[in-house]
Amino acid sequence: MRDTAMRIHEKMNQAGIAVSEKMAEQLDLYRILLLRQNEVMNLTAITEFEDILYKHFVDSCAGIPVLEGELHSGQALYVIDIGTGAGFPGIPLKIVMPDLSLTLLDSLNKRVRFLQETGEELGLLDVQYIHSRAEDAALPKKGKKNSENHSLREQYDAAVSRAVSALPVLLEYCLPYVKVGGIFIAYKSEAAGQEILDAAQALKTLGGEVEKVVPYELPCSYGNRNLVVVRKVKATPAAYPRKAGMPLKKPL
Repeated sequence: MRDTAMRIHEKMNQAGIAVSEKMAEQLDLYRILLLRQNEVMNLTAITEFEDILYKHFVDSCAGIPVLEGELHSGQALYVIDIGTGAGFPGIPLKIVMPDLSLTLLDSLNKRVRFLQETGEELGLLDVQYIHSRAEDAALPKKGKKNSENHSLREQYDAAVSRAVSALPVLLEYCLPYVKVGGIFIAYKSEAAGQEILDAAQALKTLGGEVEKVVPYELPCSYGNRNLVVVRKVKATPAAYPRKAGMPLKKPL
């Protein structure tokens, strides 16, 4: 076990995230692959060891207790990471919760290829890598002509996203993927309260209700954050998501 993997093992466990030595080694290899690829394409501005450890790994894993609460005996948990970018929070979640059935979705094909190659290097199983805009992959099927277009609409127990868009925009991107009864977890800053107020119309329109807000503090003064957990209480109308670009240009 290399020194950096040992440090990851120690610090993650100190942060309350139980990781095995194998998981720590996978996280360390992920860090190495990320930095290597970052030299040829822009994946992350966070490159120092402790910054990656806390701002990426520990932060991504903050959603684990919420996802564990969605587990049912003998059933797989199907999770999609929308706008995953360099793989956050999805890949750390999958490493630490290896039984997740995970889909990583991103709009840039170069990032998706990196994620697939990384997943293979890490030995991750039961992971799908989807190149698509968030607005497109959740469109309802339209009869037999589109029967080969395997819509991901309402196929998941949970959606997660650390994307930087405001909550009303994220809700339109993400809730269409979630089954009725499932959840969407939005990773947000300390100032999530105003975003929740601003999202009232989007929640009503798209079939979601804020179930809880989970505050957490990253170690070593890396800041305070919130998970906004939205329960999907009714089906999202077929008109949503709107066509590509509209959720961002004209949020609900």
